[in-house]
Amino acid sequence: MARLKISYVCQSCGAASSRWTGRCEACGEWNSIVEEMASSGVGGGPKAAVSSGRAVELVALSGASEDAIRTPSGNGELDRVLGGGFVLGSAILVGGDPGIGKSTLLLQAAAALARAGKRVIYISGEEAVGQVRLRAARLGVADAAVELASETHVETILATLDTGPAPDLVIIDSIQTCWTDRVDSAPGTVTQVRTSAQAFTRFAKKSGAALVLVGHVTKDGQIAGPRVVEHMVDAVLYFEGDTSLTYRILRGVKNRYGATDEIGVFEMMGAGLREVPNPSALFLDQRDSGAAGSAVFAGVEGTRPVLVEIQALVAPSPLGTPRRAVVGWDSSRLSMVLAVLETRCGVRIGANDIYLNVAGGLKVSEPAADLAVAAALISSLTNSPLPPDAVYFGEIGLSGGVRPVVHGNLRIREAAKLGFASVHTARLGSGEAADGVTVSEYGALAELVGRIAASGTGQTVGDES
Repeated sequence: MARLKISYVCQSCGAASSRWTGRCEACGEWNSIVEEMASSGVGGGPKAAVSSGRAVELVALSGASEDAIRTPSGNGELDRVLGGGFVLGSAILVGGDPGIGKSTLLLQAAAALARAGKRVIYISGEEAVGQVRLRAARLGVADAAVELASETHVETILATLDTGPAPDLVIIDSIQTCWTDRVDSAPGTVTQVRTSAQAFTRFAKKSGAALVLVGHVTKDGQIAGPRVVEHMVDAVLYFEGDTSLTYRILRGVKNRYGATDEIGVFEMMGAGLREVPNPSALFLDQRDSGAAGSAVFAGVEGTRPVLVEIQALVAPSPLGTPRRAVVGWDSSRLSMVLAVLETRCGVRIGANDIYLNVAGGLKVSEPAADLAVAAALISSLTNSPLPPDAVYFGEIGLSGGVRPVVHGNLRIREAAKLGFASVHTARLGSGEAADGVTVSEYGALAELVGRIAASGTGQTVGDES
């Protein structure tokens, strides 16, 4: 009989220790240490494994190699994030908030592949077969030859997958519900999730099937369970969006077979998720172009240019400590832009309440949005509506200079395609093309501030708030 030993494992980062503590020493989380029974037999860890003594063949670094064989999913936005489709033998982790649409997206992709003649198996650990059938009927994919089962036992699932011909796609929804006999702990714990993911990943590599694992996310947006699961798989996708909005964004944060930071945009409809081939038009559809504090930012997500609206509101603060509310952008980056405006440009803005929002639910992380944020702030402060046909992008340095960013030509082309007539950015390189739009170049942020303030109808940038 396998000997059992007790270990204390952090449910946030997966770190193990020999004793219980109130705070994890690895990640700093409080009350995340849970006692688990780990078997020292099969699956108990490297120390318990018996070496077979078999040597592997060493080969040269150079030589012929096969390209990754891809199977298009039938969904253009999903294929964009994956890099062209599902790679045979790969493991993919999909995370997202509850109810965001993970199961809907994967069921639609499974149905499209099944209609193309592929063998697709969908294992649901959270819903009964009847519930999945009801969703398939609502989505209009009930006629697809998707093989369905409701099971959480890993060994039973693997035995089922070994019957019949090798599947082309296997979907496990979700990995937190699965459990294995190899470890003595509850489903959803770090040990169970890690061991189950290892077993499914080995099956994918051995059989050549594309494997999709669905993972829940915690309140801070991270995939629940150990972060080591992200290192086991070949791609990690996050499904983002506000449930109060119809937009959904699928973002790739890791991809061994394609570009990272790629996004796919969907719209949640009554009959499922609809692809949005032109997200810029969607994000700018409800824009109030005549209001002060609104600026259009030309961003790049992966290889796709995306135009979004940056909204800013600068209001006098009745408090001793002004408010700073930021949605969709880095709050520390906002503090830096405000400091540069105060120190380098003479704009007295720090005593005001500042509200900043990226419209449409998109999260912007690149520093190229600095110039658009600064333009929106000055526009709101001086009550100066910006030109409705202008876009802004550029990085602001601590010295007050405006620095160029990558993919400037791509951003300009996207602006021209959507009918924008002017672009405000840093000094462009010789290789950048204007594509028929007027390009206003700035070497310092004070130049843009003076240009916006000159057309204002409210207070000047030098007035006390």
